[in-house]
Amino acid sequence: MKKVWHKVLENTEDLPEGRVTSVTAGHQGLCISHFEGEFAALDNKCPHQGGPLGEGSIENGFLRCPWHGWDFHPTTGQSPGGFDDHLDRFEVEVREDGVYVAVEEESEHERTISDVVAETLVNWGIDSVFGMVGHSNLGLADALRRQSEAGRLKFIGIRHEGAGAFAASAYGKLTGRPAACFSIAGPGATNMFTGLWDAKVDRAPILALTGQVATQVVGTGNFQEVDLVRAFQTVAEFNHRVQGHSKHSELAALAVKHAILKRDVSHLTFPDDILEVPAPVEAAQTPEGRITPTTIAPPKESLDAAADKIRNSQRPVIIVGHGARHNMDAVIEFAEELNAPVLTTFKGKGLISDRHPLGCGVLGRSGTPIASWFMNESDLLIVFGASFSNHTGIAPKVPTIQVDFDPLALSKFHKIDVAVWGEIGVTLTQLRKQVAGQAATIDRRIEISERWAIWREEKAKRKLDDFGKGISSIEIFEALTELAPENAVMCVDVGNNAYSFGRYFECKNHSFLMSGYLGSIGFAFPAAMGAWAAVGEERPVIAVAGDGGFGQYMADLTTSVKYGMNIKLILLNNSELGKISKEQRAGEFDVWATELHNPNFAEFATSCGALGRRVEKKQGLREAMKEVLDHNGTALLEIIADVNLI
Repeated sequence: MKKVWHKVLENTEDLPEGRVTSVTAGHQGLCISHFEGEFAALDNKCPHQGGPLGEGSIENGFLRCPWHGWDFHPTTGQSPGGFDDHLDRFEVEVREDGVYVAVEEESEHERTISDVVAETLVNWGIDSVFGMVGHSNLGLADALRRQSEAGRLKFIGIRHEGAGAFAASAYGKLTGRPAACFSIAGPGATNMFTGLWDAKVDRAPILALTGQVATQVVGTGNFQEVDLVRAFQTVAEFNHRVQGHSKHSELAALAVKHAILKRDVSHLTFPDDILEVPAPVEAAQTPEGRITPTTIAPPKESLDAAADKIRNSQRPVIIVGHGARHNMDAVIEFAEELNAPVLTTFKGKGLISDRHPLGCGVLGRSGTPIASWFMNESDLLIVFGASFSNHTGIAPKVPTIQVDFDPLALSKFHKIDVAVWGEIGVTLTQLRKQVAGQAATIDRRIEISERWAIWREEKAKRKLDDFGKGISSIEIFEALTELAPENAVMCVDVGNNAYSFGRYFECKNHSFLMSGYLGSIGFAFPAAMGAWAAVGEERPVIAVAGDGGFGQYMADLTTSVKYGMNIKLILLNNSELGKISKEQRAGEFDVWATELHNPNFAEFATSCGALGRRVEKKQGLREAMKEVLDHNGTALLEIIADVNLI
């Protein structure tokens, strides 16, 4: 076979006499030794345990393996004592411009099981993977690399697998399509659990891909062995270990299919020994003819009952949750036909602009008095894609129509007058036909405008409060309302910053992402990375977090810089877990263990290669915020906030 020469050392001085080092020639790992004036190239893998011989040393005239101390001659690769466990030797030339080694020309890549899986995932629409490459997933990582280099996949190497899972969850929430998170066996896989549960409880499609220890040592307590199929059983709707003789393309396709149709978590785990096995003759599956449309029409009796309720209503109100995200054009058209105020849940914030004549903001604990007013003054609630959580507080005593794609979500917490099972878009089309020209509803646009004026006057009064301990939340979110691009994707954390954002930030054409039912601290910045992967440069991405939340995944600011993500972080720093302190006081406990010792976050951002700015007084707030939002690249604005002015 043809040999190819590779330069492995720039000059002979790079490796002093009596030393060894590891190098790579193409994909061949080599141990280069300099012994008794001669340069030699040996296979870098010890034949016993695969130890990297280039990390060993020459002792008493022999090259000693760093893992278990076996000796080899530094230039011949022979084992002392006549044993036959010698090392392969490669031809070396010392030239004027460096040291060269000849290795056999590499054969064309042979398609592997990992390639079949990667090709199938891409065919089914997986275009973004957030993960960390490690020793038990290298073969699958190599297959993902080939898809990335072909321009079919975006791979984002994160610093913590939890951040990767949150990013993939946010991607699913925003687009309705799954992204993948990717890890090694053991701790890498378990690190993803929080983000996977966030996706599960918020009904976001997501795919988890994990490495696993080799099949032959499963069950022996091997290093980093965790029974991942069993561990993922509670979180994953589809959960399988890929075997050497599995139908690999079928498994990969079913994983994506379950994630899409169930809006849930799928998990595949790959034993290390199968990842580079040559693939059987197996085409990578595509979704054509393999997945059904989800545009399910509602039962006629439910539709008729809903139409009757609407015809007899004078003051209907529409409430939309996150589940209506992809049907809002139809919802708003319906609201305009009924003259119905539109309220959103907290997770649904931004689904209708606060500048729309029928928009009333957020209902519930994180909401506005406008929304609660119109709910309490209504004679019919028409609810699309909302879950009736306690946080939202949808009134159970007002006659209610509930529309949802999931029959188990209907009447989940209490009896509903009319439960309508169907895809929201199809249901709206049919419902509008039934009530067209027959509704006798009151136009409440003037009343909505009056209520907004009352609320804005109240906000202006609150903005005057200043205790000299930092900037108030209302000041911060009024500035963000003025300066944030009107089509930005907004990712918010949990805590006081989230409550204030829901209450004070006025949406235009913004999309809003949060950790809803799980309510996990640390969500905002990883979510912004997921949103960026979904929208690229088409829309701005802004994360809003407190110091407690950002502190959990702040290392991934370097990920944002590395990949040129145009993400802006508005960071409220009050040196406290303020929401928890508030709950301790409300529960008549002592305030304890909620104070935080923080770095200068702006300086941290600068050290990571981002733009970092810090503001302590409201006089410089808008100028600093505008600079950060206008920056081309990753930027962080640290705002010293008053924990009591929320």
